[in-house]
This record gives sequence, C-alpha cells and structure tokens, in this order.
Amino acid sequence: MSQITLRYFAAAAAAAGTEEESWPRPETLAQLRTSLADAYGPDMAAVLRAGSFLINGVVRKDDGALGSDDSLTVDVLPPFAGG
Repeated sequence: MSQITLRYFAAAAAAAGTEEESWPRPETLAQLRTSLADAYGPDMAAVLRAGSFLINGVVRKDDGALGSDDSLTVDVLPPFAGG
C-alpha cells in the first residue's frame, strides 16, 4: 500500500502529537478524515470539522478522490483567527 505525507499545523499537530508523518493512502479525503478522527480522537475530530486541507498546496473543500499523484502531501490546517 502506498503512503502519503501528512503535515499537521497548530491544533492539528497538538491532536496528532507530531508535525509530520507517513500515512496509508486513502482513496478519498472523506476516508482520510474518518481515519484521522478514529486514530487521534475528539480533539482531531474537532479540528477536522472546522479546519481545512491542502493537497499538494491546493485547498480542497470537497471529500472526493485524492488523485493518483505518486507523491502526495496533505496539510491538515486548523481554523485560523484574525483578518
């Protein structure tokens, strides 16, 4: 099974207990959300509900397929305050 690189920021890093890790590649962003919430619990689930994802530097607002890139980096971002 191929792997993706997950990078966590701020509250997402606190919930995961790390800033970066390899993760088994899911087919969809929805599957990734579910597996992260299952692995890291309610703190991560809260981040995932309100935060956002960057897939190879591009904001993703849907839960669809992650694509077939050989090298996939997913940034897990908490909601940001300020303006």
